Amino acid sequence: MTEATTPIVLISGARGGIGRALCVLLHGQGWQVAAVGRDAALLADVPAALRIAADTTTPEGAAMAISACAEQLGQTPSHLAHCVGSTLIAPLHRTSGAQWREVLRINLDSALCMLGAWIEARRCAQQPGAAVLVSSVVAQIGVANHEAIAAAKAGVEGLVRSAAATYASMGLRVNAVAPGMTDTPLTAGMLKMSAMREGAGKQYPLGGVQTAEQVAQAMAWLLSDSASRITGHVLPVDGGFTHIRPLVK
Repeated sequence: MTEATTPIVLISGARGGIGRALCVLLHGQGWQVAAVGRDAALLADVPAALRIAADTTTPEGAAMAISACAEQLGQTPSHLAHCVGSTLIAPLHRTSGAQWREVLRINLDSALCMLGAWIEARRCAQQPGAAVLVSSVVAQIGVANHEAIAAAKAGVEGLVRSAAATYASMGLRVNAVAPGMTDTPLTAGMLKMSAMREGAGKQYPLGGVQTAEQVAQAMAWLLSDSASRITGHVLPVDGGFTHIRPLVK
C-alpha cells in the first residue's frame, strides 16, 4: 500500500484484548492505526500511528477522537472498529439499576456515540468506509444470568442493521462480530482455574476457548475489501456455539 492509499482505521477500546489484537494485526498489515482508550499512557505498548485519550461513551468524546485522528493523520478514519465493552454475569433479580445502566453505557451508548461520530465524518467527507462493532453470542442465544449484557449487545446488533440500511447508498458498510467465550483480560477471572476453562471449552462444538487474535482476524476481514459486499451482518465467532451442538461423548 502507498501512503495515498493506506487506510486509516480508528480502533476504540484498543487497550482491551480484542482491540489490542486488532491493532497488532492491522498495524502489521500496513494500516494506519489510531488507537483510542480512556488513558493514552496505557496504550503505550499498543502498535499504532496515533494514540488518543477519549471517553467514547459520550458524544463529545467520540467526536474528539475523530477530530484528533483528522488533525494528526491528515484525514478522518476511513474505517472504524469499535471494541469498547464490558460484561456482567448476574441474574436480573440480582442486578441493580446502577449495574444495568453502567452495562448499557459502556456497551450500547459507546457504540451509538462512536458509530455516529464516524458516520458524520464520512458524510462530511462524502467518502465510503467500513465499520465493525462487537456484539456477543448472548445476544443471539439465551444464556442464563446474562440479561443486562444480552440486552445491551442486542441493541448493538439492532444499531448495526439499521445503520447499514440507512447508509448503504453512501457506500458505508456496517457489520459486527458476535464472539463466544474469548481469552482476554475481561475473562481472565473466569478462566484462571483449569476446571472452569475446560468446562467453558466443552460448550463449543469446535472445542476450547478462542483467542482474541481469532476474533480480530474476523473483524479485519469485515473491514477489508474482501468483504466489500457484506453489510448489516452479525458474524458469530464462536466455534459453532449459536448454530450447532457438540457431539456428546
